[in-house]
Amino acid sequence: MLGFGMFRTKNGQEAIDAVTWAIKAGYRHFDTAAIYGNEESVGKALKASSLKRSDYFLTTKLWNSDQGYESTFKAFNTSLQKLQTEYVDLYLMHYPVPSTRLDSWRAMEEIYKSGKAKAIGVSNFTIKHLKHLLANCKVKPSVNQFELSTFFVRQELVDYCKAEGIVVQAYSPLTKGQRLKDANLVKVAKKYNVTTAQILLRYVLQRDLVCLVKSASEKRIAENADLYNFEISDEDMKYLDSLDEELVTGWDSRGEP
Repeated sequence: MLGFGMFRTKNGQEAIDAVTWAIKAGYRHFDTAAIYGNEESVGKALKASSLKRSDYFLTTKLWNSDQGYESTFKAFNTSLQKLQTEYVDLYLMHYPVPSTRLDSWRAMEEIYKSGKAKAIGVSNFTIKHLKHLLANCKVKPSVNQFELSTFFVRQELVDYCKAEGIVVQAYSPLTKGQRLKDANLVKVAKKYNVTTAQILLRYVLQRDLVCLVKSASEKRIAENADLYNFEISDEDMKYLDSLDEELVTGWDSRGEP
């Protein structure tokens, strides 16, 4: 339920250290992507750890310029080589590129059937994109990963995914730091004697959603995993819902055909 994200973590020592510290802090779910440029370091750090392959859950993603039927296989095999693994637990289509997404998905279905991806899913898909895919696929996406936070609640999309049996993974729950000092959030954090980051992360988990968090700081990596010794009340969860302002800090795919 709590995944360690690798977005904007530099390939090399920074990424190796981040994964190593995350393992030490108890994370067992690691989320990278071809476009992040750090698959090699993620693979290296996991390989050097004491974890067995079955001990952790590993996700990577198909980048937009690699989409298309044949090119998807090539991109996937490149990711496997960089990650130094025989399979990934989850392979995601990073974005709903209109002209190529169905061909890419056909290739991903083949990858899934081969066992080299234990599950396949999508990222940044809206209800419209999911409906289009569901009408044209043989294997249903297991996951939809998209931006979600206290300031971008996305209840309609969450409800649709849950109704279709698609697991929701929330990225950028910390709003890329943009709302960490929000007065309303600070008020809630003080009540529970935790950080605003911990409130934002716990909020996602209490909505029964997978929460992806990133940091390159050993202290924050450990702090962000310390979410299980407090519980936000129903009243405060509703209050946090009310902070929704449709804040987009990354991609907004809602206008994509």
